[in-house]
Amino acid sequence: MLLMMAEVLRLHKVSEALPDSSFWQFLAYHQDHVEWVGCALHDLIQPSFSFLVGVVLPYSIASRLTNESSFWKTFRHALWRSLILILLGIFLRSQWADHTNFTFEDTLTQIGLGYPFLFLLGFASHRIQLVALIVILVGYWAAFALYPLPSPDFDYANAGAIKDWEHNLTGFAAHWNKNTNLAWAFDRWFLNLFPREKPFLFNGGGYATLSFIPTLGTMLLGLIAGNFLKSTKTPQEKIRIFLILGVSGLILGLLLNWSGICPNVKRIWTPTWVIFSGGWCFLFLAFFYWAVDVLQKRNWFFFLTVIGMNSIAAYVIADGFNSYVSKSLRTHLGQNYAAIFGDPYQSLVHGFLMLAIDWLILKWMYDKKLFIRI
Repeated sequence: MLLMMAEVLRLHKVSEALPDSSFWQFLAYHQDHVEWVGCALHDLIQPSFSFLVGVVLPYSIASRLTNESSFWKTFRHALWRSLILILLGIFLRSQWADHTNFTFEDTLTQIGLGYPFLFLLGFASHRIQLVALIVILVGYWAAFALYPLPSPDFDYANAGAIKDWEHNLTGFAAHWNKNTNLAWAFDRWFLNLFPREKPFLFNGGGYATLSFIPTLGTMLLGLIAGNFLKSTKTPQEKIRIFLILGVSGLILGLLLNWSGICPNVKRIWTPTWVIFSGGWCFLFLAFFYWAVDVLQKRNWFFFLTVIGMNSIAAYVIADGFNSYVSKSLRTHLGQNYAAIFGDPYQSLVHGFLMLAIDWLILKWMYDKKLFIRI
């Protein structure tokens, strides 16, 4: 959530103003999504969020059943939670639009679409959870692999794709190219079932509704991690398991991408991306579990705790409130106030103040024990 909120720093603008600085180029690269294949730090935001949904599910189920809630009552709550996430995602994507923008590829809607299935699998045995994960990954891979490649007369412009784009893949991996794949074809049908200003032809970034299926795979990895966390294993055993799964995920993901069997693409959430990003999530979890639960260094992470305890509020503030904050800062401090350290750093100064205001709002909510939960 901090990485998402920190988008207001606009590090790419600093990098553009200082083109000879490899330092700012490095930071700017990791504050943006890669064009297609690969991974930057920013690409790990959504899988981390999805992974943690799975991690907390065993605790959520145990808490609700302890409070004498029946299975069906708990399941109805899961469906309600799912619907709210989907509607909230659509609401945030419809800001400043003339009509409701029915789109289902953002973080909240993707989690909402997969959450009921995750909830049901939370009651299944560990073996069934693992089998479900394998079926999702292999089945989704096969569906893309069997979808035909573009014909010689394919209209790339009408699909928002470029025939000779430098990021296009060749050979078997071409089944996962931007806006010529199965998920794009599905959205050309599905999204046009909803009222629209004009027919849906393509998503400019290549994102797709069907990505919620492999995103469910990411949440299942989190569920597996949550089961280990909740188990009676020693902290050392848990950390060792997380490290093994993390490193294994990175290696397997790199091999699948390198071999051309399945490219590592976050934008369409390929099975390789589930495995690779899941590896990073296990490593992050191992570090924070070691630092917070084993070493008991909770005070080190208070800044992050304030954000994490109100993750939905943080998401909404970052996605829907910052334009107002930005305009207000310039209104009251002057249009050029952020040039105090020089023109190249204006976006950094302006963004830092916005980020500070966002955090102080969350800190006030934390102090008042105002936690938005769905």
